[in-house]
Amino acid sequence: MPFKITFYIFVFISFLSSSLMAQTEDVKPQIIPIPSKYTASEEEFLLNGSKGIAFDKEFEVSANYLKNYIEKGSNIKLGNNDAISFKKDESITNPEGYILLVLPNKIEIKAKTDQGAFYAVQSLRQLFPEEFENGTYLKDNVNIPAVAIEDAPQFSYRGMHLDVARHFFSVEFIKTYIDALAMLKLNTFHWHLTDDQGWRIEIKKYPKLQEIAAYRNETLIGHYNTDPQQFDGKTYGDYYTQEQIKEVVAHAKTRHVTVIPEIEMPGHAQAAISAYPELGCTGEQIDAASKWGVFEEIFCPKDSTFKFLEGVLDEVLELFPSEYIHIGGDEAPKTRWKDCQHCQDLIKKEALKDEHELQNYFITRIEKYLNSKGRQIIGWDEILEGGLAPNATVMSWRGTQGAVEAAKQHHHVIMTPTSHCYFDYYQSDNDTEPLAIGGFLPLEKVYGFNPIPKELTDEESKYILGAQGNLWTEYIQNEKQVEYMVFPRMLALSEVVWSKPKHKNYDDFIQRVEHFHKRLDALGINYANHLFEIEGNLKPEGYELKTLTKGKTIRFTLDGSEPDLKSDVYSKPIPISQNTYIKAAVFNSEKQLGTTFSQTINYHKAVGKKITLNVEPNKAYSGSGAQGLINGISGSDTRYGDKEWLGFWGDDVEITIDLGEIIYINFVETRFFNANGQWIYAPSGVELYLDDKLASKIPESGNMAYFKKNINSKARIIKLKIQNYGIIPEGKQGAGNKAWTFIDEIIIK
Repeated sequence: MPFKITFYIFVFISFLSSSLMAQTEDVKPQIIPIPSKYTASEEEFLLNGSKGIAFDKEFEVSANYLKNYIEKGSNIKLGNNDAISFKKDESITNPEGYILLVLPNKIEIKAKTDQGAFYAVQSLRQLFPEEFENGTYLKDNVNIPAVAIEDAPQFSYRGMHLDVARHFFSVEFIKTYIDALAMLKLNTFHWHLTDDQGWRIEIKKYPKLQEIAAYRNETLIGHYNTDPQQFDGKTYGDYYTQEQIKEVVAHAKTRHVTVIPEIEMPGHAQAAISAYPELGCTGEQIDAASKWGVFEEIFCPKDSTFKFLEGVLDEVLELFPSEYIHIGGDEAPKTRWKDCQHCQDLIKKEALKDEHELQNYFITRIEKYLNSKGRQIIGWDEILEGGLAPNATVMSWRGTQGAVEAAKQHHHVIMTPTSHCYFDYYQSDNDTEPLAIGGFLPLEKVYGFNPIPKELTDEESKYILGAQGNLWTEYIQNEKQVEYMVFPRMLALSEVVWSKPKHKNYDDFIQRVEHFHKRLDALGINYANHLFEIEGNLKPEGYELKTLTKGKTIRFTLDGSEPDLKSDVYSKPIPISQNTYIKAAVFNSEKQLGTTFSQTINYHKAVGKKITLNVEPNKAYSGSGAQGLINGISGSDTRYGDKEWLGFWGDDVEITIDLGEIIYINFVETRFFNANGQWIYAPSGVELYLDDKLASKIPESGNMAYFKKNINSKARIIKLKIQNYGIIPEGKQGAGNKAWTFIDEIIIK
């Protein structure tokens, strides 16, 4: 009998067996990620000391996890019967799938594997009161709502990354981080252990890695783009011993989380070269990097270097049983290789085209070694350059192009584009947000991510293994800030990779997030709460205010005063016909819930007029679209990724504004972001046309590149031609890549 039919017959019979049980199928689950099938009932299961757990040996990990969760979270001490049972079900085709039945007289968990059973336990966990999370549930019984759940993940790879090279975090925190992944049914922890700023794993064959490479002399203060850069003058560093790593890997195993280590090569190797200078092309003594970015010191492809790396990997393989080993492969400048006689001789000897093919030679040689040990490599999408190693899996971060290219070549792909998966980006426009690298990635954008690029056929889509959230820690100095940056965005990611698109609904998700905050509070997790913040948008009918959560009231002022319970209640867009200063906040019947929202609207002659672009902004930085360039609202002075800045990658941009009639114009002005550390450059030139007559040609530069031209003439059509900077030069961050252009409000007065 087919599995689904069996399931529904079983549920039907089970629910009918309770004489008073009334099914209420319209009840929505409060579970994250949302299950595939969910049926609720008005009945409950009473859990107390008279109930026990029975399980087959292969479900020992999951059953013990549930037992410990119940007994450590409450005064309930379970008995020795099968009121709660774990049963093997071979008809469940997905090894991570499960059936969870909570009936008035019993709880049944059915799965093909212990991993599936473990995910059933995580769903059951979310039916318990939040006090179980921290041991403050003091009663000796609890009622669990009766439900029937059938569930399985959409993707096999569901990951979270953590960079410990820039800032180091304790073993206990790493285990807590893994616990959080497991709670949300994420199954992979990508542990970024080495980089230019520090080597974080003990390698006994090469002790200088932990004696020297694990430490940097000082650390950058503030943002990379601050001029002049400042440093704290304090030695920083630490590393994980092999025993500590074994402890973490063992803990992850009990949570069905695979730990994938990343050992960077050939680039991001300055810390390693600081310990063993002979690994570089010059042989000169250097220090581990004290600031962030991309550095020219990379591994030299000598036989002695490969011997070193094989020795490192041998010890890594002993510590990590994962099928995959991540070898980086990203941001490897070729300057040293171009100037190295050995490298140039090797290019000729191996009949390679250039240094990019030399990188392919490097990656392929490492891949062959790991393949000989029964392992596979993952690399960032730069490993596509110069040709892809035969069996490599690509982690696509610079957008989706690398993913499409790799999948079409029938290579496995893990999606982690900056646009949707970089949790080190700002998650709110609020000025009180902690310092971050830049960008803007709100919760809704994470939730809206589809890991399967539209360019792929159904057959090619099978090579997309899943997706991963990344947390780079250049600007994240402590564990509470790590939590703040990943929560609640990790909740959204869990639903992206677990739940099928047809079951997803953002409004419903937000209500579940608000509920889930109570569990995060009980766990002591320092999440970012932006649910009560206000979003504003200028519409043709006026300025619109909205907030994420339902059942709340927005109150606002237009005179600069702080909103309170006596302020006007927002009900429709606020008309805008002059310079306006709006303040607003979310309230319940008793108090203000979120932070105060404020927006200055600089009304000018182009607001609401017709605007066209010759190219669309990049999807990752599309802001409010073309109309956002003339909505009277300027972008942040420090964040290029908010909804007012538009980003273009390598394109010359032509902007045409039709004012609708010939009017007198005093001046036209705009500005461009200039943050070279993020590959963002001021344009090489700006041309301004009035009704097709060239008015000026002015190249601009500086930290924030400003363009302003006095006109004092009449015109109807305003045209700006903005020339992209071009290719980023050698020695700069992102060398060899196209530069970004970011443009803000175009003001016409």
